[in-house]
Amino acid sequence: MPAGKEHIYSQQPVLQARGLVITFGRVVGLNGVDLDLYPGEILAVIGDNGAGKSTLIKCLTGAFVPDSGEVRLNGQPVAFRKPQDAREAGIETVYQQLAVIPALDIASNLYLAREERRKGPLGSVLRMLDKKGMERRAGKSVQDLGIQTIQNMNQAVETLSGGQRQAVAVARAAAFGSKVVILDEPTAALGVKESGMVLDMIKQLRDRGLSIIFISHNMPHVWEVADRIHVQRLGGRAGVITPSTHEMGEGVAIMTGAKTLD
Repeated sequence: MPAGKEHIYSQQPVLQARGLVITFGRVVGLNGVDLDLYPGEILAVIGDNGAGKSTLIKCLTGAFVPDSGEVRLNGQPVAFRKPQDAREAGIETVYQQLAVIPALDIASNLYLAREERRKGPLGSVLRMLDKKGMERRAGKSVQDLGIQTIQNMNQAVETLSGGQRQAVAVARAAAFGSKVVILDEPTAALGVKESGMVLDMIKQLRDRGLSIIFISHNMPHVWEVADRIHVQRLGGRAGVITPSTHEMGEGVAIMTGAKTLD
């Protein structure tokens, strides 16, 4: 249990999975996986290629429907049949392949598929969008995350750096994820400086009370930000450790099967 955070783990988990199983023909994607995500924590998910990390996330967010097992949100069973179900329940996911539209501006990307109409007949009858309002609220979302390198919400995303594009995707998740934000390899294609900016954003989301699942192959990043670390191996959960109880090398050993947890 992370030092100084005992109060978090006395609470009911925000998101739980119990005994998740999914197969693809003869290939076992998940073999009875459990997961617990508590309020206001960063839970890292690590594992080798093919360990089931992305499959687990897709089962939690409705992209896949597990063959058996249960997912609970705030203690209540949920059955997400599509990603929109999870989004409506307050779970936002930023996948490794960024779902941003390069030709659109930042504000339009933040409100993609969630466009807001103007009040009164202009919105209800003429279906006009509240572009000024969305631009203003997009700017606040970006500002709240401490992103100083993005100022103009009318700027096209295709003109941004990789780190700035990732920041837009994270800001969108933070704006609409009322309970859980899931980040799949958010620093994979970034340099040192831009990775640091994204890691700072992740910490800020946690400090705002959101619960974060952080999937990464970058072990230094995991040990920098994670409160707990869920280790996936061969479709199952090999164990849960913390940066304070296990060194980075031990985590990798558990991940690869060179070491097992009691």
